[in-house]
Amino acid sequence: MTMQLHCFGESGNSYKAALPLELSGQDWTPVKVDFFGGATRAPEFRSLNPMGEAPLLIDGDMRISQSGAIQQYITDKTGKFGGTEAEKYDVLRWVLFDNHKLSSMAGLTRFLMNFLPADKRPQAVIDFNLGRLQTAYKTLDDHLASRDWIVGDGVTNADFSCCGYLFYPEPFGFDRKAHSNINRWLGNIESLPGWKHPYDLMPGSPADRA
Repeated sequence: MTMQLHCFGESGNSYKAALPLELSGQDWTPVKVDFFGGATRAPEFRSLNPMGEAPLLIDGDMRISQSGAIQQYITDKTGKFGGTEAEKYDVLRWVLFDNHKLSSMAGLTRFLMNFLPADKRPQAVIDFNLGRLQTAYKTLDDHLASRDWIVGDGVTNADFSCCGYLFYPEPFGFDRKAHSNINRWLGNIESLPGWKHPYDLMPGSPADRA
């Protein structure tokens, strides 16, 4: 049975689930969530995911939300991207770091800077978030100074989590060229067979609303 990932192209959190699905070779299809049209607030979507968020993975009778949980489900199903037994808690540590320090700030800041009307953008909040993000970028860049991957010798869920928003072109305080180690690491991800940009992997982009 084909798995369904309810997602949308602008969502880095959705990308964190879509990319390992694609690279693991699973039979899956994206189902567009019209986030900007209010779909996640609709009763129909809430009946599938009471948390009201994308991504949502449906695999038969299984329904899983939250990108980290979906990543672990893919790992349990395929044996891929979880690291070795000795590495699994380090993988989890970086997934949690991303969720709390990186993607949470990047996703919110990108939304405030790009997807709100200019006169509605809270500049003080944006400035605060941008400062927090620079600390997170430095933590990741320093860690990657002598490594090709965040944990171990190959790609893991730690990489899929931390890269979730870093391929997007919209401004949110991230200059790829200013972080040489992150830049090299993102290139490693781009070189993985089957890699796709979020706007190519999932339906929906800002161009749809232009």
